[in-house]
Amino acid sequence: MRTLSAALLSTLLVAAPFAQAKLSVNVGAINVNPENSASAINENKALGLVADSNTQLGITVDYQYNDNIVFELVAATPFSHTVEGAGGLKGNDIADVKHLPPTLFAQYHFFDATAKFRPFVGAGLNYTVFFDEEPSAALKATLGTDDVKLDLDSSFGLALQVGFNYDINEKWGVHGMISKMDINTDATVYANGVKALTSDVELDPVVAMFGVKYKF
Repeated sequence: MRTLSAALLSTLLVAAPFAQAKLSVNVGAINVNPENSASAINENKALGLVADSNTQLGITVDYQYNDNIVFELVAATPFSHTVEGAGGLKGNDIADVKHLPPTLFAQYHFFDATAKFRPFVGAGLNYTVFFDEEPSAALKATLGTDDVKLDLDSSFGLALQVGFNYDINEKWGVHGMISKMDINTDATVYANGVKALTSDVELDPVVAMFGVKYKF
């Protein structure tokens, strides 16, 4: 509840200075679905890591620069993923991790500004920060110690987007989008303070959101 309240408060603080501008807020379900391709551990392609998908509350803020150009900031409550083994590690949970992937898009909206249905395409930049990395009991048992730490580096990459807005009335509407994000991170596992495992984790997820739109 505190995380949700903080996310909503942040959105309102961002929106407040631009309330008189052509600003809108979209709220709905947002899903992050990482690629299924495994990332090698210690450069051993027979061992790998994959992450499951997760759905959270998505909150985006749109600033309409003109009739066709819109800037959109995509945010959400923290995503949580279980990282599982692949290849020789298949069936073993490795860790639980959380991340926030705020993304800023520049969008081009098609059709006339008065149209109820307006599809759009977008391109932008993504920054993903990982936190609360929790190694699994199975990983600790494999390494033979409870002193295990997992560290994932932050990621910065490009993002592409397609979507639509549909106006129900002057204030309310429906918002939907799908985006592909370049999210790669270096994962390092330490056992008793010594580096034990490394992996270049390529998440590169498909992110989809569907929700309601409110225009200020």
